Amino acid sequence: MIEMTIESIRVSLVNYQRVVMLKEKNTLRYLPIWIGSAEAQAIAIRLQDGIQVQRPMTHDLLATSIDVLGGRVDHIIVSDLKNDTFYAKIMINTKDGQIEIDSRPSDALALAVRVEVPIYADESVLDKAGIVLEREVEGGEILENADGAVEAPPERRKKASEDEISKMSAFRDFIDNLDLEDFDKRKS
Repeated sequence: MIEMTIESIRVSLVNYQRVVMLKEKNTLRYLPIWIGSAEAQAIAIRLQDGIQVQRPMTHDLLATSIDVLGGRVDHIIVSDLKNDTFYAKIMINTKDGQIEIDSRPSDALALAVRVEVPIYADESVLDKAGIVLEREVEGGEILENADGAVEAPPERRKKASEDEISKMSAFRDFIDNLDLEDFDKRKS
C-alpha cells in the first residue's frame, strides 16, 4: 500500500466530468479517478475550511453511524482497477477486530476526509493507472517538487503493455484535456 493525498478535484473542460487527483506522498506520481459531481462536491466541501452545511450530508451520516455503533475508520484503500472501474475498501476497527467494507473510491474518499484517516492505493493500481506529470525548468526536467519530494525512481515505473495503454486511453484523453495551469494552487 502506498499513501496518497488528495491533491485536487478537477473538471474536464471538454465534458465537465470530475476527476479527483490523488498524489503519492513524496513523489510526483498521481492517480486520477473519475467521480460523480455529488461526490466531488462532498469531498470539496470538507477540504475547504470554513464551509458549513446546515444538515449532515450522506458521508457525515456514515461517519456518525460508524462511530455510534462503536467502530472507527482506520484507513481507506483504492484496492483494484478492473475494466476501467476503480474499487476501494473502507477499513474499520471494531471491538471484534478489523473489518473491510467494499466501496466506490469516491465515497471512501469523501468519508476519509471527514474522519481524517490515511488514504492508500495498492501498488498494482498505481502501476496500471498512475501517471507522472513531468515538470520542466531551464536546462531540462526536475526531479523534486516545491516540497522537496522526488519523482518515483525508474525501477518503480513499469512499462505499460499495448493492451494496458488501449484500456487506459479514455483516462489519457481526459487528462490531456485538463487545464493544469493552476494545478499547484489549492483553494482555501
